[in-house]
Amino acid sequence: MTINPARHPAGIWPPPTSPVRVDDIDLSVVEGPHPLYLAHEKEIEANWTKEAEANPHLFNGQMVLQRHLTFDEGVIRGVAYVIPYSTLLWWRKQPDPQGALHLFGFPVLVSSDGAIVAIRMSERTANPGQVYCAAGSLDLSDIIDGKLDLAGNMAREVREETGLDLSEADADPHSYASHKDNRIVVFRLYRFPVTASELAARIEAHMLHDEEQEIDGVVVIRSADPTAHNYNPLMLPILDWFFETVRS
Repeated sequence: MTINPARHPAGIWPPPTSPVRVDDIDLSVVEGPHPLYLAHEKEIEANWTKEAEANPHLFNGQMVLQRHLTFDEGVIRGVAYVIPYSTLLWWRKQPDPQGALHLFGFPVLVSSDGAIVAIRMSERTANPGQVYCAAGSLDLSDIIDGKLDLAGNMAREVREETGLDLSEADADPHSYASHKDNRIVVFRLYRFPVTASELAARIEAHMLHDEEQEIDGVVVIRSADPTAHNYNPLMLPILDWFFETVRS
C-alpha cells in the first residue's frame, strides 16, 4: 500500500503528535531520477540559484528522498531515489508538499541526569537557528547493497556534528516514528553515562575544530516547553513523549 502520512487513515499511520513504536525498517533505493525531480526540474534549478546566492555555504550534493512508504505491524517499508539536495529545498517550500516523502533519523541523546542534549544550527546551513537532534538526511554513504542504513546514518551524523560516539551510549531497544507534512522522523534514545554539562562540554570542544561549522551551540533540554527554543516542528512530539512518558 502506498502511504501518504499526512492523509492516510490514522489506523495505519498514527496521528502526527503520537509517536508509534517501530520494530523494523526496510528502505530500498532504486535507480533513475525521482519522478518529482523529472516533473519540476526547471523550478528546482531556479530555486537553487536563489538559495545558493542567499547562502553560498550550501552544497548541492546527492541525498535520498522517498517516493513511497508503508507502515504495517511496526515495520516501515519504503522506496527512495537519489536526488540533488536542491530538490529537497524546493519541495519543502511548497505549501502542500506532494510527490515525495522525507524520512530521516533523529538520535535522541539523553544524559545521565535526564536531559536531552540537542544542537542549534548555524547560519551556514539550510535550517539556521533551528534546534533539533544532531542529524542529517540519508545520502549515498548510507546505501548498502541497495538498502538504507538508518542506524549507520545516525551514528555518522552524530560523530561528524558533535564528535560523540553512539557506541558509548546505551541504545533503547526500539525506535519510534512521528510525522508532519510528509516528513517522517524515526527517532531512538541513546543514553549516555555522563551528565548534560559533560556532554555539552565535549560537543563544544569538538566545535572548535569542526571545519564544516554546521552548529553554533549546544542546547540542553529539560522540559517539553515548545517555546523554550526555536525548535524544528518535528522535535515537539518527541519532547512531549519523552518528558510525559519516558520520564514520568
